Amino acid sequence: MEPRQPGNNKLPDFDQLNDRIIAEQPSEPRLIIKTNLDPQDSTENNPYYQGKETNNPQAFRDYFEE
Repeated sequence: MEPRQPGNNKLPDFDQLNDRIIAEQPSEPRLIIKTNLDPQDSTENNPYYQGKETNNPQAFRDYFEE
């Protein structure tokens, strides 16, 4: 019995792909700065906030507002 190989045989090997950029993990820490242009409410324009579906909105605000 032949071992099953998942995937498509017509695709090139991953190491041969040259049309993608694979970013390495940064070795230095990142600096994130909050400015006066940031919204005062952390739920405003936040893609992680799901409105009333959030179980604990205060914990959500505490996490994002520090």
